[in-house]
Amino acid sequence: MINVVVADDELPAVAELAHLLSLDARVGSIHRANSGAEALKALEEFEIDALFLDIHMPALSGLDIARVISRFTRPPAVVFVTADEDQALEAFELAALDYVLKPVRPERLAESIRRICELTEEDSTKPEMITVEKGGITKLIRRDEVHYVQAQGDYARLHTQDSSYLIRVPLNDLEQQWGPAGYIRIHRSYLVAMDSISTVKLATGKASVLINGTELPVSRRALPYLRERMAANRVRPL
Repeated sequence: MINVVVADDELPAVAELAHLLSLDARVGSIHRANSGAEALKALEEFEIDALFLDIHMPALSGLDIARVISRFTRPPAVVFVTADEDQALEAFELAALDYVLKPVRPERLAESIRRICELTEEDSTKPEMITVEKGGITKLIRRDEVHYVQAQGDYARLHTQDSSYLIRVPLNDLEQQWGPAGYIRIHRSYLVAMDSISTVKLATGKASVLINGTELPVSRRALPYLRERMAANRVRPL
């Protein structure tokens, strides 16, 4: 299912499009916005797969929003929903996925949703890329290259096979963002990739994991969940 934002400065238009979207089983959460600013706020607060944008909104137009999100590492899909036929070219120059004319027909909207779902499925097979800096050089690394993350105040250090990178993101935030990708908190100072754990050591009063030759502590609080995740990976007879 896809999560979407509907943005239009006219309340009836938002309500109508949100209703049509709610009738499609492929659509999950629908966040309503009556301005460009509200649409951008929704992007900050929620995981969004697509935006349905009116082109003509005061202050921040739909085209303005498309320009902003085009700079995202993984921007959501953009579908323009408008009565204006004349700006389709500019819309597609901004990599819009679709351009739907008002009044919106359900079958036409279904086609837009199909395109979004296809794009979302394609993106789910691509590795997440992370922008990091080291020695004054900015580069992109794959998230699945990160074996574990170490807290360093308001920063976090990402440890890969051959190097480490400091990013200005607290470990608590990474725990929430990367949990669905298989990263678990084993200690207040460590977040680890489950598939990078080679050994779990249990001793009286303490536990640890071995990742890429490095031994990391497991807190008492985190140990039951780690055991649960390890048990889920056991091979059992049919």
